[in-house]
Amino acid sequence: MRTTPKPSPAAVPDLARRSGLLAILATLLSGCSAAGVLDSLVAHDTYRGEQGLPYGPDPRQRVDIFRPLQAAPSGTAGYPVVVFFYGGAWTRGNRADYRFVGEALAAHGAIAVLADYRLSPQVRYPEFLQDSALAVRWVFDQATALGGDGAQIFLMGHSAGAYNAAMLALDPRWLRAVQLEPARLAGWIGIAGPYDFLPIRNPDAQVAFNWPDTSPETQPIAHASAKAPRALLLGASTDDLVNPQRNTVGLAQRLTALGASATVQLFGGVSHTTILASMARPLNWLAPVLPEVLGFLGLPRQSS
Repeated sequence: MRTTPKPSPAAVPDLARRSGLLAILATLLSGCSAAGVLDSLVAHDTYRGEQGLPYGPDPRQRVDIFRPLQAAPSGTAGYPVVVFFYGGAWTRGNRADYRFVGEALAAHGAIAVLADYRLSPQVRYPEFLQDSALAVRWVFDQATALGGDGAQIFLMGHSAGAYNAAMLALDPRWLRAVQLEPARLAGWIGIAGPYDFLPIRNPDAQVAFNWPDTSPETQPIAHASAKAPRALLLGASTDDLVNPQRNTVGLAQRLTALGASATVQLFGGVSHTTILASMARPLNWLAPVLPEVLGFLGLPRQSS
C-alpha cells in the first residue's frame, strides 16, 4: 500500500492562491459536497457531450456522455469507456453536478458515462444496483457507436457510487440479470468507497439498506474472489466518513489474498470529498488521483 503525503505549500501552484479558487476550496473543505460547486471550473472546450440519454423508463435512469474531441486513433478499437457512479449515501445526487469528472476523463482520452440512478427513499437496496447494472448494459450496447472499445469498459465510483461499482464488479448477480458477466469488465475504480460497513450507523444508509434487516450479502467484501476484475482502490488517509483502513485497504487485502489484482493507495491532505474534487483541472494539485486513474485505464498519466 502506498500513502501519498500532503504537498508542501511551496508545491502548490500559483493558481491555487487566487481568491476565487480559494473560496471554492474553503467551501469544499468545510465538508460541503464537491458536486455543483466545481461545475464552474469545467473547461467546456475539451470534450463533446450528450446529456440526458435514457437507459430505462424512469426519469432517474439517464446518462450524460463525455467524449474526446477527436475520433479514436486509427488502428485502435476505440477509446476506453468509464461508467461513473456518484455518491450521496444513496439518497441524493445528480449526474449534472459531476461534469468535472466527465471532463477530466474525456480531455485525457477516455469516454465517460455519468449515470443517475434511483435513490432512497424512493427505492431501497438492491434497486439502485439494478439501475446501475441497467446503465452498464446500455453502455455495452452503445460503446461502439460512441467511439468506444467494447473490450475496455471500466466501472468507477465515489463513496456510495464506489459501492455500486464494487457490487457490480464483485457480485455477479447484478450484471447477470442484464446478460453480462463481471469478467467482461476491463476493471473497476473505487474512490473512498464503503465496502464493509456493517453495522450501519449512517441514518440515510439505514433507510437505503432496511437496517437492521440488512444481510451480510449487501457488503462488497463478502463477494471478493480470485475471479474479480482488476481493481484500483483509492482513499483519503484521514477520511472521517468512510474508514479507509477497514474499507479501501481491507477490500484490497482481501482481493489480493484471494489472488485477484488490486492496487491500493491512500492520499494525505484530502478528505472524503476533496479526493474526488482533485480530478477537477484547477485542483489536480490536491492529490494525484487523476494520474492514477489514467494509468489504470492505460492512458498517459498527465494530470493537466
